[in-house]
Amino acid sequence: MYTACLPAITGIDSHAHIFRQNLPMVRNRRYSPGYDALIEQYLCHLDRHGLSHGVLIQPSFLGTDNSYMLQALRRHPQRLRAVAVVDASISEQQLDELAEAGVVGIRLNLIGVSPDDYAGPEWMTLFKRLAGRGWQVEIQRGLDDLVLIVPPLLACGVDVVVDHFGLPGADIDPENDNHRLFLHLLAEPNLWLKLSASYRSQSDLAKARRVLAQVRQAAGGLQRLLWGSDWPNTQFEQQTSYAEQYAFFEALLPDTTERRQVLVVNPIKLFGFDRSR
Repeated sequence: MYTACLPAITGIDSHAHIFRQNLPMVRNRRYSPGYDALIEQYLCHLDRHGLSHGVLIQPSFLGTDNSYMLQALRRHPQRLRAVAVVDASISEQQLDELAEAGVVGIRLNLIGVSPDDYAGPEWMTLFKRLAGRGWQVEIQRGLDDLVLIVPPLLACGVDVVVDHFGLPGADIDPENDNHRLFLHLLAEPNLWLKLSASYRSQSDLAKARRVLAQVRQAAGGLQRLLWGSDWPNTQFEQQTSYAEQYAFFEALLPDTTERRQVLVVNPIKLFGFDRSR
């Protein structure tokens, strides 16, 4: 239960990354940052926009070495939660250590890889283990493929979080079988969607509003929608900023009650900000 000893929750940014450019990075990465994105900078962005809490997402170019992110979690245990990248063979003790630091899920960045790589028995066993912990599995993949990826995960009993509006290359087309089936999946109580990084789909505000209307209707409301800044907007650093992304969200959901639902009520439930650790 939420207690008075926890800081007041005014808003939760559910998607941001931190890193230093001199950290060890994985081979065959799609991107290498030429700058540092520090936790101190991120917390300043939260403060400047009246947001109290944030969720750090392990960048794909750092692979399964979550140590830099864990350092930030341990320095700011009340303000932060995180989503890690792990191997399927991760032990229960290692999961316990991640949980102690504030990790509440894992991420599968499926851009440029085969989803079949995560369909084997070892991964499915891990997803069931995570479900037992109340963790989530976050997915980054284009809309056309999500209908093939999401159902097996949901069948494991885990919460599934889809990044960045589902990366629709164009509008969601109800005449497209995969799009229609994805909209149908949004009614599932364990499926969540992040209203983040519309620029990764070359989307303007008008298109984002159309997509929001579709997913909102399909999900039966706003109760499983989240917002994330995607700071520091890797590969798009010169095209947008934290302030621009927050202003975009305010324009997308101009009603303050609805914004509070997405910024406060929903992420409290998913990320466990209503309990101390």
